Amino acid sequence: MSATRGTRRVGDPDLVAAHRAARRLALAAVFEADFGQRTATAILERHLAESEADPLAAAYARELVGGVVAHRDRIDARVDAVAPRWPVVQMAPIDRAIVRVAVCEVLHSPATPAPVAIAEWVELARTYSGDPARRLVNGILGTIAREQAAGTS
Repeated sequence: MSATRGTRRVGDPDLVAAHRAARRLALAAVFEADFGQRTATAILERHLAESEADPLAAAYARELVGGVVAHRDRIDARVDAVAPRWPVVQMAPIDRAIVRVAVCEVLHSPATPAPVAIAEWVELARTYSGDPARRLVNGILGTIAREQAAGTS
């Protein structure tokens, strides 16, 4: 994942805003796709066509959705391994979508430091699903980030 790296730096206000918008777009697409009417990629493209998304946000949203589509089975297996009491298939659809996109960003987006991605996804979980989901997302992402940093993933 690298479409947003270019000449922008982590902390650049435009990049931060674009990534925040991209996360919401990706979350909406992955969530809606869970209901089986269209693919996440098609849903994202529809959302982008209907809105006037910033090109940086659109590019990053495409990266996130593409990563979830390409790595979904591995993402789900990783979540099930670190949180066996909360299998992905038994999560509420919004929680499942949050976890999938969040794990994808932590694992596959070197442009965003893991602590930044974790903080952003924990806040989105709190906003869209409440405090129990916030704690679950924080625990899953924290464990995955620590394992990745230690090279045990």
